Amino acid sequence: MQNSHKLLIFIPTYNESQNVRVIYERIKALALNTDILFLDDASPDGTGQIIDEIIKSDGRVYVIHRTGKLGIGSAHQDGIRWAYDRGYTTLVTMDCDFSHSPEYIHDFIRLSKEADIIVGSRYMDKGSLDQWNWLRKFLTHTAHFLTHNLLKMPYDATGAFRLYNLTRIPQGVFGLVQSVGYSFFFESLYILFLNNFSIKELSIRLPARTYGNSKMTFQGAVRSTMHLVRIYVRTWTARKSFYFISPLQKTDNVFRGEPRPYTAQGANSPAQVQKEWDIYWNKDRKSENVVYDMIAVFYRVFIIRGILDHFTRRHFTRGSKVLHAGCGGGQVDDGVVRWVQLSAIDISHKALEIYRKSNPMVRDVVHGDIFNLPYPAQTFHGIYNLGVMEHFTEQEIKKILQDFHRVLKPGGKMVILVPPECGLSVIFLKGVHYILNDVLKKGVQLHPAEISRPRNKAHAKAMYEHFGLKMVEYYFGLKDAFTYAVIVLEKPADPS
Repeated sequence: MQNSHKLLIFIPTYNESQNVRVIYERIKALALNTDILFLDDASPDGTGQIIDEIIKSDGRVYVIHRTGKLGIGSAHQDGIRWAYDRGYTTLVTMDCDFSHSPEYIHDFIRLSKEADIIVGSRYMDKGSLDQWNWLRKFLTHTAHFLTHNLLKMPYDATGAFRLYNLTRIPQGVFGLVQSVGYSFFFESLYILFLNNFSIKELSIRLPARTYGNSKMTFQGAVRSTMHLVRIYVRTWTARKSFYFISPLQKTDNVFRGEPRPYTAQGANSPAQVQKEWDIYWNKDRKSENVVYDMIAVFYRVFIIRGILDHFTRRHFTRGSKVLHAGCGGGQVDDGVVRWVQLSAIDISHKALEIYRKSNPMVRDVVHGDIFNLPYPAQTFHGIYNLGVMEHFTEQEIKKILQDFHRVLKPGGKMVILVPPECGLSVIFLKGVHYILNDVLKKGVQLHPAEISRPRNKAHAKAMYEHFGLKMVEYYFGLKDAFTYAVIVLEKPADPS
């Protein structure tokens, strides 16, 4: 639905019955050509009912009623999505407790011609927080210190009082934000900052909270701090994952192929299998998973990348056509992309989005599964994957190899990196799972099940030498700190 009114003011609420009518009246007194959208998370004090009464007398006021407290970040995501869907060009977001004075909105609009995002700053004026108590000042200044020093942003990144120019910011940029809580504010601004959208600050003064209490809890502060540390680590190890690239499109060489289910995941439909891997790659996970993700990123970037580059350059000719089958997020592919003409395929849309951000030079990115590769016979000089085959049964591995054999040119090679049963990372994760599940009773699975790890070279040869494929190299050693076994298979050359 397109809306003739270009400006929308968005205000999330929870237990704001004393404030909501007053803030509505103060906004109306500004005589702006604007619509107002409230979002209420089923406030038990009747805030939602008051908003419904306002709507009866004002056709330019709207409300989203949600079933409960789903997080301030998810509230802003819903409000932003609502604004895009209805064709608004400018969005102002603010709180309902009068810590954000509506009278500043005129200044936000005036400055909107100069930047893509206008941020209300509490730090441009040293006296802006004079009326706050010491605890709120401490928490606010600590958050500003951390975002300023870890993320290197010179802005007030933790506040909700902002203006977004929706005509200059693609909606998909906000889709990169993972947080549903208070960390949404610094994460969203950081992503906008890294993607080179222009940001300008407006000095604001914050009065003491007029009614009610702060909704930030100690647990919320801890979660936000952990999320900030995680963003810092991702910046260090996978900075490109924050970059926005336009969504995958159905073209001749992108987003093609119909994925089929594989029995290692049970009798699931293709849609269910894809959903499970999309959830995995979304990384919106519990604290123990966050620690695992950080360790996994460290392994990929500082250990696995080197061994992958070594073996792909050893067995693939420079400039040859190579397929990364089951590419995942592709955090270690940057060296391979520069060496060969690389195509990538995965069953997860989310993984492919991450892959394209990490590897913008990739030849093509394809949605499909490795049982049913959407390529003609003898398309590639080489195929590789890492951390994929161990998730399948030995019978399924044969089916995968059969399709690999079909699309591989005669004389072509496959480089497969798979964690062996005696790998140090396998032993380490077994210990972690024992502590989490047998000792702490957490019931946690940090990664998809690995059901076909090779026990030794002979076992690997028995699993992978099929359809005339010959194992020409097997490596397990110091190059990657005994993490992966590297299995190199060669397709027989054409006798002619």
